[in-house]
Amino acid sequence: MDIFSVNPANGKTIDHYRSHTNKQVKLNIEQTHAAWLKWKESSFTARSYYLVNMAKVLLNQKNELARLMALEMGKPIKQGIAEVEKCASVCDYYAKNAVGFLKDQLVKTEASKSFITFQPIGVVLAIMPWNFPFWQVFRFLAPALAAGNCGILKHASNVPGCAIAIQGIVEQSGFPENVFQTILVSSDKIDKIIENPLIKAVTITGSTNAGKKVAAKAGLLIKKTVLELGGSDAYVILEDADLDKAAETCVNSRIINSGQSCIAAKRFIVVKSVEKEFIKLFYKKMKAKIMGDPLNEATDIGPQARVDLRDELHNQVKRSIKKGAKCILGGELPKGNNAYYPPTILTKVKKGMPAYDEELFGPVAAIISARDETDAIRIANDSVFGLGAAVFTNDKIKGELIASTQIEAGSCFVNAMVKSDPRLPFGGIKESGYGRELGMFGIHEFVNIKTVWINE
Repeated sequence: MDIFSVNPANGKTIDHYRSHTNKQVKLNIEQTHAAWLKWKESSFTARSYYLVNMAKVLLNQKNELARLMALEMGKPIKQGIAEVEKCASVCDYYAKNAVGFLKDQLVKTEASKSFITFQPIGVVLAIMPWNFPFWQVFRFLAPALAAGNCGILKHASNVPGCAIAIQGIVEQSGFPENVFQTILVSSDKIDKIIENPLIKAVTITGSTNAGKKVAAKAGLLIKKTVLELGGSDAYVILEDADLDKAAETCVNSRIINSGQSCIAAKRFIVVKSVEKEFIKLFYKKMKAKIMGDPLNEATDIGPQARVDLRDELHNQVKRSIKKGAKCILGGELPKGNNAYYPPTILTKVKKGMPAYDEELFGPVAAIISARDETDAIRIANDSVFGLGAAVFTNDKIKGELIASTQIEAGSCFVNAMVKSDPRLPFGGIKESGYGRELGMFGIHEFVNIKTVWINE
């Protein structure tokens, strides 16, 4: 079976790749497990050395890798360069901090000595999406390798070139052979891979439905999982907010990666007293964004990653309009053999509409009116998702209180766009998943947190 790489900007096939057979996948896993038996004994000094090398390789190839992303999934090239730079930063971060995060912790008890130690668990299967084809992988890979684990990557089928490139980057960085391998298989092979006894844990970034299936399968086998799933991030705009800055931040968050980000702003909940002015500013800034060739550095919005995903998004827009939403910008399919979707704004969005209840994975903004601050917070929490959120207010004390205690999400930012950062834990609650990536908590997800008790 072949896996095809298709350019979403023009519908042309870039390349095709032969899928791995079941026998090849089994061999890959066995090879990676054999590599782990040696890698787990490596020193933090050695691991850090390779991670620093990997950061250098990424930076040296950032232009080529950004071009590859633009061709395979339509990411605007300037955003692709930034993505590769972020991958380098996470490698450097764990190169510097892993030894501290995984240092033995002495605990005073009645034992002559008792302590907590953090030990690698083995081969981790990573099931990764197409929207950030490098960042999603490296934010798993850097802490996994730093902890002494090894990795098998099952990447999204529409970015096989990126998947192969990542394995090449690991190899070019000097890591021991087979500590990380890419396998090219379709999603229907995942259950079989999870069943392999040499796979010790699974991390997935993807849709909520995909996460449920992976968690169910891994749960039956009592294998640890980390799930980073869908999101419908709420951005709450209060009446004392700086509306111009809020609108600028909201638009930039909505269109990042052409709107195809789990933590992109999706629901804009505006207190009624400032709704009219906010919409005016938001419309002006959204309309000014340039949709076009992702290889052009001036482009803000490239095509959606696939035609079927674009069509699904358009269907959500049409169903929302049918239920009473008002489209004041965009909302029409462009002509030609491509996957573009224009920046779109829906107002008068209410519960029961796809734009309110579902994740809109593209450059479509849903503006929801709230009576007051209390109502705005209620609406923000009225979602099955809980990945990220933001609140805009000039009262920093109030903003901190709302962000820390009142909005239900794994991350909540005040007067800023939600983003992941190597230094901070990242993940969600509710149907946005569980577990954390990045920071100290991320590296602790896939280790054996072992108690050691010694008597004289």
